[in-house]
Amino acid sequence: MSDLWVFGYGSLMWRPGFEHVERVPGRLHGLHRALCVYSHVHRGTPDRPGLVLGLDRGGSCRGVCFRVAEERRAETLAYLRAREQVTMVYREVVRPVELCDGTRRVVQAVCYIVDRNHPQYAGLLPVERQVEFVLQGCGQSGPNVEYVLNTLAHIEEIGVVDRRLAVVARALRGARDNARAIGTPG
Repeated sequence: MSDLWVFGYGSLMWRPGFEHVERVPGRLHGLHRALCVYSHVHRGTPDRPGLVLGLDRGGSCRGVCFRVAEERRAETLAYLRAREQVTMVYREVVRPVELCDGTRRVVQAVCYIVDRNHPQYAGLLPVERQVEFVLQGCGQSGPNVEYVLNTLAHIEEIGVVDRRLAVVARALRGARDNARAIGTPG
């Protein structure tokens, strides 16, 4: 056995929920971050789904790699599976991830990629539909809007520009501001 590496590209970046000994920006090739998963548990319900991120085919994704000490490997994987595999919309895989810390090291990291055959796979929705789902979504982990805005803030913090997510976030802020201006909750 050895230390475990975990790649975070969404809420894992800012709320990993497991003990780690190192946190390093990283780049995963062949997959990109996308709001492509209907959330039925963490940020929505089956009746009012939210929309969360998944790693989908093509491009690359900058995120955060966490190194977990070998003795915490089993408990960390159990935690991640309970968190990420609630509805089995993600597949747990191990992929090479380049660390963006100046060393150009490549580590084998656990990643959760979207299963395109799962009923919760939303695919590429128009921005307006993404915003609708995010505005309505609220689940066990809180409001969907909070998830999107926190994720964008944390990827920008590590120097990543995600134009698609930024467009959705701008529309969400506008909708929230409009709701406040007319006195409706939002």
